[in-house]
Amino acid sequence: MAEEAIEGGATSPAQEAILDNLPPLEALQGVEREVMEYDVVIVGGGPAGLSAAIRLKQRAEAEGREVSVAVLEKSAEVGGHILSGAVIDPKALNELFPDWKERGAPLETPVTRDRFMLLGPQGQVSLPMGLMPPIMHNDGCYIASLGNVTRWLGEQAEALGVEVYPGMAASHVVWEEETGRVKGVVAGVFGIDKHGQPTSDFQPGIELHGKYVFIAEGVRGSLAKTIMARHNLCDTAEPQKFGIGLKELWQVPADKHQPGLAQHSTGWPLDEFTGGGSFLYHFGDRYVAVGYVVHLNYKDPFLSPFDEFQRFKHHPAIAEHLEGGTRISYGARAIAEGGYQSVPKLSFPGGVLIGCSAGFVNVPRIKGSHNAMKTGMLAADAAYEALKVGREGDALTEYQTAYEKSWVATELKLVRNAKPYLTKFGTTIGGALGVVEMWLGSITGLTVP
Repeated sequence: MAEEAIEGGATSPAQEAILDNLPPLEALQGVEREVMEYDVVIVGGGPAGLSAAIRLKQRAEAEGREVSVAVLEKSAEVGGHILSGAVIDPKALNELFPDWKERGAPLETPVTRDRFMLLGPQGQVSLPMGLMPPIMHNDGCYIASLGNVTRWLGEQAEALGVEVYPGMAASHVVWEEETGRVKGVVAGVFGIDKHGQPTSDFQPGIELHGKYVFIAEGVRGSLAKTIMARHNLCDTAEPQKFGIGLKELWQVPADKHQPGLAQHSTGWPLDEFTGGGSFLYHFGDRYVAVGYVVHLNYKDPFLSPFDEFQRFKHHPAIAEHLEGGTRISYGARAIAEGGYQSVPKLSFPGGVLIGCSAGFVNVPRIKGSHNAMKTGMLAADAAYEALKVGREGDALTEYQTAYEKSWVATELKLVRNAKPYLTKFGTTIGGALGVVEMWLGSITGLTVP
């Protein structure tokens, strides 16, 4: 079967250069541009953005009110930029759709076996899962294609009346200059040359204005970076840290398939002070999702995360799962790894940051979709209550408060030192310290600063 490239959540340096050099909005003022008005405009049709849109419509429907919601998705189809194969914690989905099984959500493979290994060059040591803190267990989780789950969320959103616009990348923020309020975004700008200048085919796009604008464009999004800088949203947070995740989807022979197996590892081929780890999941129609994460604070200038991933696949403990199989898709994406202490201020005049735009990934669990969905829902609740009383364009500080009281913040607090320990003490000692702290937090409810 031919291989298919899947685009990741991060833009390339060339793409970022174009985005950074797009003509400023003032240069487009003399051009006719359609303006569309909504109660809420959501930039990004991933788990966070779609969950927010669904929650807004659910709240409005329950109270017999009208709330107009638009979702802009840069991919040609909803879910098109989501890397397939993930272990999904359904706690947020349980809240959003308690009847998700009856609705046909594509979470079909429950985790039945958990395995965590330390790899050496030729061998491995499997750690008893009883030694791992409860938060590291995958009981009750499902292995699924996150792309399919996202497409399903898109279908649910449209059924509720959300206007979803795939193939529409938002390129500019529309500001109210006097106050700094975010009024909306410009989308659908085409005809930009490699220097960021308009060509003869230039199309100025359209403006979508919202009483509130949700930024859900994923890690390192251009609009989020612009808004963070203008409103100093990161002033009280630690600098964000990043990793790169590489993933392949394989289809393997039936005798190699172990549906429900979720396997994670650390160690080889990375050295003691180069952080990272792996995942390998069996699910669906003889699918195996295999991936590798490398923290981007490594010091070796010759290290190639892609090459390390390929070496990793030749380890006997990994190769046995792929033998005789066919790689059918692949991709990579940036991961926000700063955790609890790197989460910026979440609200600004006219909108909020949700999902990976703010960085809610639980690094040791290698999970973030459940947190992304929940933050979208929390923001939707705050916006709905504000709209009910006629507010618009202000900072939804209620969302910040709700996040700080939520299970998302509780979960991120519990693992907040896992990555700093790895960076300071290395994989063996740092990993052990992280496990001990997670156990203490699970037992006592206390967290180390």
